[in-house]
Amino acid sequence: MPTERDKMLAGELYEPLDAELVAARLRARDLCQELNAGREADQELRRRILQELFGAGGDSAWIQPPFYCDYGSNIFLGQRVFFNFNCVVLDVCRVTIGDFSMFGPAVQIYAATHPMNAELRRQQEFGKPIEIGADVWVGGGAIICPGIKIGSRTVIGAGSVVTKDIPDDVFAAGNPCRVVRGIAE
Repeated sequence: MPTERDKMLAGELYEPLDAELVAARLRARDLCQELNAGREADQELRRRILQELFGAGGDSAWIQPPFYCDYGSNIFLGQRVFFNFNCVVLDVCRVTIGDFSMFGPAVQIYAATHPMNAELRRQQEFGKPIEIGADVWVGGGAIICPGIKIGSRTVIGAGSVVTKDIPDDVFAAGNPCRVVRGIAE
């Protein structure tokens, strides 16, 4: 029988107040609080926290606090991923980010979502995984919705709300976010 965590990671409806999930969120919040309270000069402490927090990539990520996430362990970063101030990742499902991707201030990545049915929404939620390619730049204040895939080398304009997949090698912007043009080297 699958656990609530198994159901959550599979994108199925799950009980968010399950004891195992509550404990995992508390762990992540404690680590985020420690990261956010740390001094800029204490890079060794930050590195230790990021390695403990993330599923992968904490060894080379550059996070400018404050940073917030639900679990952290469902965030898989490539090499040298950068998050500027005040980013949020709701990682109830896997969030995968490729090498050298950059996120401006206040970017929000939402793998979490809720049922449309109000009665069901009172007790359960679900999520959809997010995949962001390598060398992506997401401008400040952008929101990436559940289940989205963003291709490599793509640029997402500041303030965009990404509700549909975006291919490789494009500049996309707006609400809803749409491809504006290709990017030529």
